[in-house]
Amino acid sequence: MKAAFEDVESRRGDASFVAYHLQVPAFPFKWHYHPEYELTLISRGAGRRLVGDNEAAFAAGDLVLLGPGLPHTWASGRSSRAGARAVVIQFDERFAASFLQWPESAKLATMLTASVRGLHFPARKVRPVAAAIEALPTLQGIERTLALVRILDLLAAQKPQPLASPYFTTAKGRETERRINKVCGHIHRHAAEPLTLATAAALIHLSPSAFCRFFKRVTGKTFSDYVNDVRIGHACSLLSGTDGSVAEAAFASGFESLTYFNRVFARKKGLSPRAYRARMATINEHV
Repeated sequence: MKAAFEDVESRRGDASFVAYHLQVPAFPFKWHYHPEYELTLISRGAGRRLVGDNEAAFAAGDLVLLGPGLPHTWASGRSSRAGARAVVIQFDERFAASFLQWPESAKLATMLTASVRGLHFPARKVRPVAAAIEALPTLQGIERTLALVRILDLLAAQKPQPLASPYFTTAKGRETERRINKVCGHIHRHAAEPLTLATAAALIHLSPSAFCRFFKRVTGKTFSDYVNDVRIGHACSLLSGTDGSVAEAAFASGFESLTYFNRVFARKKGLSPRAYRARMATINEHV
């Protein structure tokens, strides 16, 4: 069973890490991996959890920490009227390195190293941190970052159960991961500049046509769609966090046409850039 690559980086925008509430009728079977650590708390729902070569039942209160590149999925048995709900927190190794260098982080570093197999925290150990995990996606600024470090520190004091066997190895291929990380890193570093498919293809020594097939197969997106996702994420940060005009946000994010930016933004976000800014201003007034 081949795991699909999940693009977490473009969802991050200008934040240090990703944190969101997931509300769906049921958790679909989606066997996937990503280069980021992931902490997932199931708030509602039940079914089967697969992590590496481990399969087990899950229910509300299920808390798992996943290391980079570890294939996983939660799959509901069936849809219910109440639906399924989870809190998902994803952060990369660069973010982790920013606090793992502290002497006080020794236990935390040990836990993250062990998470390469996936770690399951018993329900009785989850209750003290569940409320903090649920609240984290609603926090802003440095408070949000400090809350995550505090949660990880509390979990590092527990004794979680490893999930995948010590002998489990992924079948996705190190070379594929190296290639896609190189391309995605280039896109994020240069999103505000002109980006061409030919340049991206040359980075990993593929022809443009071969690169298109490779990129779509690994990410599930076309090259242009991925670039637009990254640029729209940056534009959202500018629209909600600065007083610059819509045009300034568009051009600073790498769009060369304001008309095209407005069209892509509306398609991705379901509203215009001005409406998005107004909505974020209203939300901030109530935070």
